[in-house]
Amino acid sequence: MYRFLLSPRWIVSHVLVAVLVVVLVSLGFWQLHRLDQKKDFNALVRARTEAPAAPVDEVLPADATFADADDVVFRQVTAAGTYLPDEQVVVRSRSFEGQSGAWLLTPLRLDDGTAVIVNRGWVPVQAGIELEPEWAPPSGRVRVEGLLVATQTRGRFGAIDPEGEQLETVARADVARLQEQVDEDLVPAVLQLEEQDPAQPGDFPVAIGAPELSEGPHLNYAGQWFIFATIAGVGYLVMLRRIAHNRAKEAAAETAAAAAGPEPDPTSAPATSGDASIEGVGEPVDSPA
Repeated sequence: MYRFLLSPRWIVSHVLVAVLVVVLVSLGFWQLHRLDQKKDFNALVRARTEAPAAPVDEVLPADATFADADDVVFRQVTAAGTYLPDEQVVVRSRSFEGQSGAWLLTPLRLDDGTAVIVNRGWVPVQAGIELEPEWAPPSGRVRVEGLLVATQTRGRFGAIDPEGEQLETVARADVARLQEQVDEDLVPAVLQLEEQDPAQPGDFPVAIGAPELSEGPHLNYAGQWFIFATIAGVGYLVMLRRIAHNRAKEAAAETAAAAAGPEPDPTSAPATSGDASIEGVGEPVDSPA
């Protein structure tokens, strides 16, 4: 009953369905792997943010490397010094609570002459529009506290910040690029502002806040891929079984019809006695002379 499944056409179909199931299952496990990575990231952030705040030059001095920064990002740090508003840059195309705007990155010069890039927060401004005067950083000595986050770098795609120019707007918080136009040696990470003394007047900039620590939709996505794989595999087997049974029924019907022989042709049936005429009936009989 299933012998037809060994034909070349059906073998190709089996291979395609098997490949589809393998791909769907692999996507499900990939989402589970992403979930594990997210859990590890959340655990790392929680562990580092729970550590007490320490001066930034003790956690990550300016002569450290970007590789060194990977070991201390998401630490709570403090810094004291003077803002350098003339060297501030705007990171364009940044959203906050569904609204488009920008980040304000302002170097803070520390007591030892080095500086740290402070992300003072989000403002509702588009590229090319002048900043409001009240968004300027406080003058004089300030003390800030916040989260130390990694520098941003360009991936395979994305805007490019030209080199060798004094930029006022940039595509990302790239400390290495900002070092090209800041005289002070920069800490190889960004201080994401949470508290500041004296406080910023007005409502902007708005502090960005700590990264979200949810596990995301990876578990749901994994379940969906596994369901799709089950539907493809089981559904294909059910379809093959139905086709095989239909073929078996057709073959049985053909065998039964062949065993019964040909049906008689009603147009060639023999005549009955009631239809036959008798010669001589109704004819007169000659009497003897």
